[in-house]
Amino acid sequence: MIHDTLPSTGFDPTKGRPDTIGANFDGEGTNFALFSESATRVELCLYDPEGKTETARHDLPEMQGGIWFGYLPGIRPGQVYGYRVHGPWEPEAGHRFNPAKLLLDPYAREIRGDMVWDPAVFGHVGDDLTRDDRDSAPFVPKAVVADPEFDWDADKALHHRWEETLIWEAHAKGATMLHPDVPEGDRGFLSGLASDAVIDHLQRIGVTAVELLPIHGFLHDQMLLDKGLKNYWGYNTLSFFAPQRAYLKTGRADEVKSVVRRLHKAGIEVILDVVYNHTAEGSELGPTLSFRGIDNASYYLLAEDKRHCFDTTGCGNTLNVAHPMVLRMVIDSLRYWVQVCHVDGFRFDLASTLGREAQGFEREGAFFAAIRQDPVLAQVKLIAEPWDIGEGGYQVGGFPFPFREWNDKARDDMRAFWRRDPGLKGDLAQRLLGSPVQFDHSQRPATSSINFLAAHDGFTLRDVVSYDGKHNEANGEDNRDGHDHNLSHNLGAEGKTDDPRILEARHRRSKAMLATLLLSQGVPMLLAGDEFGQTQGGNNNTYAQDSEVAWLHWDRADDRLVGTVAALTAFRREAGLADARFARAPGEGEGPAITWCGADGPMAEGDWGSDAPFALRYHRADAPDLLIVLNAGDDATITLPEGDWQRRIDTAQDPVTVDVVESGSVAIGWQSVVVFQSVAP
Repeated sequence: MIHDTLPSTGFDPTKGRPDTIGANFDGEGTNFALFSESATRVELCLYDPEGKTETARHDLPEMQGGIWFGYLPGIRPGQVYGYRVHGPWEPEAGHRFNPAKLLLDPYAREIRGDMVWDPAVFGHVGDDLTRDDRDSAPFVPKAVVADPEFDWDADKALHHRWEETLIWEAHAKGATMLHPDVPEGDRGFLSGLASDAVIDHLQRIGVTAVELLPIHGFLHDQMLLDKGLKNYWGYNTLSFFAPQRAYLKTGRADEVKSVVRRLHKAGIEVILDVVYNHTAEGSELGPTLSFRGIDNASYYLLAEDKRHCFDTTGCGNTLNVAHPMVLRMVIDSLRYWVQVCHVDGFRFDLASTLGREAQGFEREGAFFAAIRQDPVLAQVKLIAEPWDIGEGGYQVGGFPFPFREWNDKARDDMRAFWRRDPGLKGDLAQRLLGSPVQFDHSQRPATSSINFLAAHDGFTLRDVVSYDGKHNEANGEDNRDGHDHNLSHNLGAEGKTDDPRILEARHRRSKAMLATLLLSQGVPMLLAGDEFGQTQGGNNNTYAQDSEVAWLHWDRADDRLVGTVAALTAFRREAGLADARFARAPGEGEGPAITWCGADGPMAEGDWGSDAPFALRYHRADAPDLLIVLNAGDDATITLPEGDWQRRIDTAQDPVTVDVVESGSVAIGWQSVVVFQSVAP
C-alpha cells in the first residue's frame, strides 16, 4: 500500500547530518541521508528483519544541497529499509520519479532479499513514457543498517611492491565450489577462499594478491533466468557498497572482513574487480530499483534526447561520474572498501568509460584526478581495464600513474608466438620488456603492464592449446556469443583426447607460455586454474555458467603444471628479475642493461624474422647475468655467450628446475623456454 498521509517522524532535529551519506549507526541511532537533486520529497520505509512487512514510514525531514537527511534514535544495525522518492515524471526531461517503487539506498552496506522479476519492478508500463503505479516493494532487495564494529586484530594493508606481485584472478564462488579439501560448509562462499587448502596452494605458487571478480551486490538478468542460467561473472552491479549476499554464508557483510583478515595474515592481498561504469538498471526500458528512481538525470549519462540513456558500455546505461555527487559516491565506495573492509586495491571494469568527459576520454579527467589526489586511494593498487565499446575507447597505455593496465597485447602476442605464427619475435620482445612502446612515457614504471595469458573473459590457458574454436553452446545463444579472436590451436584434436603425443604437446606449450608470462617485465596475472590445467570445455564466454563448466576442478589438477608455476615464481623472485625501470641497451640508461642474442651469437637483422630460437640477456654488475632463451619451434641448438652458464630453468623437462653447467653450443628442446645464469670464472 502506498501511503498518502505523512506520519509523525520521530527524528531528532539536533543530530541529523547531510555530510555522511547512507545509513550510519553511531551507537545510539542512525543517520539516514540520500542525494537526489531533483526530488520533491523522500520517504524512508522501515521493514521487519526479513524485509517482508513495512513497519513504519517517515519523510526525511531536512534537505541541504540536494541531500535529504534525518536522524532516527534507536535504529540499530540489522534494521531493514528502503526509500520512496517523489518528483516529476518527465521522461523527455530525464526525470523518472515514481514513489510506487521502493528503492535501494546506493550507499547500502548490506542487502536483504532477492530480486523477483515481476512487472511491478519497472517504473513504466508499455512504452517508457507511461508511469506504472504498482508497488514494487514485495519484489526488490532492501538495504540493511550495518554494524560498523569489527575486531581486526591489528590487521593492516600489506602494500606489496608491484615488482613482487603475482595476481590470481578468481571467482568468489567458482574457485572453491568443487575443492575437496575446503570444508564443505565453506565451498562456494567467500569464506572458502580463506581456507587452509586454498591459502596453502596460493603460497606454494607464489601468489601475492587475489583479484576477485565482482563481489558487489549484483542482479541476475531476467533473460538469463528465463533460460535457466545466471549472471555468473557479476558485471551487473546494483550496490557499490554491499557484498553479493549469495557469497556470504550468513548474509552478514562482516564475512568479507573476516576473509580479508585471514588472507592478510597469509601475506596475500585482496583486489576487487569493480564496475562503476554502469548499473544493473539497464537502459530506460529497464527496471527502477535505485538510481533511476532516486535521480535518473544525475546518476546516468543521458542522450541528447534525455528520454534515452547514453550507452558506452554495451549494458544499457553509463554512470555519470562527471557529476560531482556521483563521483563522490564512487570515491566513497572505494574508500569504504579500503578503510572499512581493508581491501588492497581495485581493478576497474571498462575503465575508459570512467575517463569520458565532454571531449571524450581524458586521462587527466575528474575521475582520475579525484583518485590520484586522494590520500587513501592513491596508496592502494589501481588497475584499469583500458577499453570500452565507445568511440576512442581502446586506451592501452593511456592511463595516468599510479594506474596499472590489463595488457591484451601481451596476451595476444604470447599466444600467437607460441602458436608459431611467423614474424612475432619483435612483438614478443616488447612483451618480455614490459611493453615499453605502450608504457614507457610520462615517467610510468616498467610495472605498468598487467601481463596475462588468459582471464575470465575468454579461453583458459588449457583451452588455448586444446581448441581451434569456441564451444559456447551451453550459453543458449547457438554459439554466436563470445569472440572468435582466440589465437588458439588444438595441436591435433579438438578438445579431449587420449593421444599421448597431443597431450605432451599441450603440456609443453602450456609450460612455455607460463614461463614467458612469469619471466617478463611487468606484473604477471594468472587466471585461477591455469596453473593446474583448468578447462571450460572450449567455452570462451562463461558469463552465464554458474556450473561445473566454469567452477574449478581441483580434482583434475596437473601437479606437474603446478610445480612449474611454483618453480618459475620462486626463480623470478630469487633472481630479482622484476624491475620498476624499463630496460635499456648497455650504457644507455639507468634501467636493466639488455642485449638480444640469436642462435649463433648477437642478434642480426635477419634473425628477427627466422623461426630459430632467440634470447634476451640481462647484463648485471651486482648479480649473475641471465639469458632467457625462447624456442617456439622444433628441437634446436644455440651458442651460449662466452664463459660457463648454469641451466636453471628448462620447460622441456619435468620438473623444470635444473642445475647443469654448460658452455658453447647447447640443445634447446622444442616449444620450450630455458634460463641460463652466468657462472663466475
